Amino acid sequence: MLDINFIKENTKKVKKGVKEKGYDPEIVDRVLKVDETRRQLIAEVDKFRQERNKLGKKEIEKGKKVKEMLRRIEPDLRAVEEEFQNLMLQIPNLPADDVPEGKDESDNIEVKKWEKPKKFSFRPKDHLELGELLDLIDVKRAAKVSGTRFGYLKNEAVILQFALIKFTFDFLQAEGFLPVIPPELIKKESMQGMGYLEHGGKEDMYILDKDDLVLIGTAEQAIGPMHSDEVFDSKELPRRYLGFSSGFRREAGSYGKDTRGIFRVHHFYKIEMFSFANPKEGDKEHQYFLTLEENLVQALEIPYKITQMCAGDLSHPAARTYDLNCWFPAEKQYRETHSVSTCTDYQARRLNIKFREGNKTDFVHTLNGTAFAIGRTILAILENHQQEDGSVLIPKLLQKYTGFDKIKPKK
Repeated sequence: MLDINFIKENTKKVKKGVKEKGYDPEIVDRVLKVDETRRQLIAEVDKFRQERNKLGKKEIEKGKKVKEMLRRIEPDLRAVEEEFQNLMLQIPNLPADDVPEGKDESDNIEVKKWEKPKKFSFRPKDHLELGELLDLIDVKRAAKVSGTRFGYLKNEAVILQFALIKFTFDFLQAEGFLPVIPPELIKKESMQGMGYLEHGGKEDMYILDKDDLVLIGTAEQAIGPMHSDEVFDSKELPRRYLGFSSGFRREAGSYGKDTRGIFRVHHFYKIEMFSFANPKEGDKEHQYFLTLEENLVQALEIPYKITQMCAGDLSHPAARTYDLNCWFPAEKQYRETHSVSTCTDYQARRLNIKFREGNKTDFVHTLNGTAFAIGRTILAILENHQQEDGSVLIPKLLQKYTGFDKIKPKK
């Protein structure tokens, strides 16, 4: 969350940022009003508590009056504190100064393109055509077993998935990332600490109310809370993690969108980068993560473009986000496969994660970035490296992990 003192001292800026993200800036006025009441009640409670502590043993009647006043006021303070905290959680992180204004993804800004899409001498097949031809993807049986937006990966596609995992871990461990497989069920309070439950965020999550647990949508959501209520030494930063996990998303609001194949599914696997960084290095770390994403995709020889999200398309906790979009030749368009975000100190404040530098402590910055959304990456490999006979060449850097250089149609 934001610092209440920052909100008070920069009210216009906060309102502007809240509005740019598509939220009602009136919530800022509500927070300030409730905070004023909260501070008045705190002052009253403190006054009566001090008075109670000064009373002598013989001042029984006066003690009873003070006790009665506290009995009346303290519940009011607790109620106002709860309202204050709930309102503070609703205020999103502000867009960074260099984030373009805009309402949705149509206003995102193209930053860069890498490699021109290959021109095929034949009509390129989409991932489902290839998947069925090569016996790699089975959505019909998945629908029978699980329903829509599920799929079976089979045969070489399974080997390709594990090859991507091993390649990515080798690459990023060499960069100093610490490997972790996090729990895929986390407490609601942990998810709230990451800033993803507000403003309808829970609508896209699988929530187990009976157990007060949430299925994660990415390893990031479980890695961030790892260090709740902890203090890093500044020399430990940046602390970078490389997380592998399943992801679960209800895909609420996407009905009728990407229903063919397995581009948009309810369950998938993902490799995620996460960093706890010194605020002084936050922007540098963000660019570093983006560079790593580019290096990984370039290794697979897949054309892509990078876009910077406008303010209205940013998630609740993000201050700046870049998307990396891989080329899908059958659709003749770039599709989002990666994102990389800085959440500045927004999540760290909610989770109370700090670092110590000399005699001072401050909140860390948290950053996250996709290494690979494995399912979508496999689809991009199939489409971009397909041959006229329906076979698919394996990118050279993956061949030592797969043990084969081509996937051939089954006879």
